[in-house]
Parts: sequence; C-alpha cells; structure tokens
Amino acid sequence: MALDVCVGSLTRYYANVGYRIAHADTPANSDKDPARITPAILAWRTALSARLGDNIPAPLDWEETLAAPHFTGRPGWDGLAALVLWAAYAEQPSLQCPGRLSEGWEDDPALGRSNALGFRSRYAHVVRNVEIWLPSSFQSTFECEDIGQRRVVVGSLPTLRRQLDELNGATWKAGASAVPGWRQIPPADDASLEQCARFGFAVMVDAAQRAIDVHLPMKLDY
Repeated sequence: MALDVCVGSLTRYYANVGYRIAHADTPANSDKDPARITPAILAWRTALSARLGDNIPAPLDWEETLAAPHFTGRPGWDGLAALVLWAAYAEQPSLQCPGRLSEGWEDDPALGRSNALGFRSRYAHVVRNVEIWLPSSFQSTFECEDIGQRRVVVGSLPTLRRQLDELNGATWKAGASAVPGWRQIPPADDASLEQCARFGFAVMVDAAQRAIDVHLPMKLDY
C-alpha cells in the first residue's frame, strides 16, 4: 500500500477520496460533495481552535476551498517508518539502532520509549503517529476526531519543520543543498534504515515547507 503526504485544503482531500461525514442525516455511502464537506471542516476547525485556546497564537485559519494550492509527495511506508525510528533512536542513544527496517517496526523499543506516557520527546511531531499537521504553531500533538468521527493525531507544521531541522542537526548535519538530492531516487528494497530515513526526511521536509509557504494543512494519505 502506498503512502503519500498531501498538502492543500482538507475539502480537496476529502472530496477526492470520498468520506462519510458524521451526521445523522448522512447516507451510508461516501460523500464527495464539497458543499457538504466544507461546512463540516470549518465547524471542526472552529471546535479545535476553541479546544486549543491559548496554546495557539490565533484561531486556526487557512483557505478551505477546492481552488487552494495543492501538492503531493510520496515518502512511502518505508520512508516514513524509517524516519520515525531514526528520530526515536536519536533521542534514545542507549539503544542500538537497527540496520534495516523490520516489519514489526511499530513495536520497536526506542519508539516505545519515545511515546511512553510522560516522556517529552524532542521529535513528538515526527514520532507520535501524527496524521494531520496544521499551519499553526503549538508544542504538543493531540488526538481528536476528524469530520467522520475517526480518531486522529494532529500536529503543528511549524513545529514539525523545526523538529526535522533539529533531527538533521543532531544526526546527519546535512546542508540545505544536499537534502533535495536524497528524495530523487526512492531507496531499493534492500536499502538500510538510514537510507530509507534520509529519503523519508527529504520528502517530508519538502512537503512541510511547501505547506508552510502556502499556509495549508498537510495530511497522510494511505
């Protein structure tokens, strides 16, 4: 299964994939009508703003239309998973980072420590199973229901971008001119965890910066 990262309005995303909006009068089939999706997203956004309160500098706001700019990138599951583990091992130096990505990577001990209750991860917006990053600055990820009442973890785009820079500074120390080359060729099936992580890192940095530049959300698509 492919894993993409989408930048753009959430209306465009949900209208393209089809989504059952959680209202009592909504038919059981997928809903692709922007006229129904956009008001649900705006109400969701208003509720999140109220929930976040003083934790955000201003109420959440971005262009929620089909005409908003949109981009996609494809870190793939291996690229994103390797990046998540690379970040977890960067802050768990007592553990030995594996050379390859295993199928059971979700149960990795370093990732478990980074996600342990009470642990303040330096890379929370990378390692905390985030699915949607919003164009607003806040420090902690949080879990909420999306417009279909599915539980998702939400993060901050500016905080993600900063944490990716900090991860690079703590590990690879790659210059800005080197990173774009990492995403040109997807890693081979036998690539090392580090090679996969570099590819995932380059794709996520590019997508996150694009999202920040146009002030729009970024979402995983799988």
